[in-house]
Amino acid sequence: MTDPVNRTILLLDIERYSDRDDVEQAYLRRMLYDITDRTLTVAGVDETSRQRADRGDSVMELIEASSSVPALLRTLLTEVPAQLRTVNRMTSSSAQIRLRGVLASGYVAIDERDGWVGSDLNHACRLLDATVLRAALRERGDGFALCVSDSVYQGIVRHDHYGVPAAEFHRVELDSKNGTLTAYLHGPVPRVPGTAASGPAAPARAGAAAPDTASTPPGASYHFSGGSQSFGGSLVNGDQNILSGGTVTGDVVLGTKKTEDKT
Repeated sequence: MTDPVNRTILLLDIERYSDRDDVEQAYLRRMLYDITDRTLTVAGVDETSRQRADRGDSVMELIEASSSVPALLRTLLTEVPAQLRTVNRMTSSSAQIRLRGVLASGYVAIDERDGWVGSDLNHACRLLDATVLRAALRERGDGFALCVSDSVYQGIVRHDHYGVPAAEFHRVELDSKNGTLTAYLHGPVPRVPGTAASGPAAPARAGAAAPDTASTPPGASYHFSGGSQSFGGSLVNGDQNILSGGTVTGDVVLGTKKTEDKT
């Protein structure tokens, strides 16, 4: 195995690839390669500075660290959506191509079978497969959803370089078998089960338990200020729900309250 080297990692994946027939899949693969090549060319990444791995419905690019990451990010945010519009306006609905993308960085080694090895690469693949990124793509009108790793965000995005607006990236935390992964999603964080919308300071956590709203009847709101609260017996709703939308102070009892013998 070679010594690990620092690389920028670009992953692009086709949405709903397995739902297509063989002819459509072959067409989608050609479009994926064309879009990837054009994007990297516009970003100034020379072919000699890249290594590619084919994963069927996705492509993985290892890019030498000397290539500009801000330039690549600017190009991903503008060129990929533009190319997708050009391609999709000329194709039938069954051959429309939509892409998920991940931009990461880290150390990668190549083994004796020409395979790529590295935990940073593994983490990037986990981000590409994350539920929140899949859900984000379903909400994107331009057909492209991009997520960057924490290292790319800290090193590039948060500094608000030209064409890479930091305010448009939102922090998400993903539960994986490798532990919790922090990443930054470009654009709004989608509402998916187990994920709450977030800003940079309040991460959305994919895989966390969703709030339990079933225990509170629709339209009911209970606010308790001071005193003690005791819940026994059954909660009364319907026409007798006198607490809906109100604020109750002091002792609140739903059910039976035991009284103390003060004699």
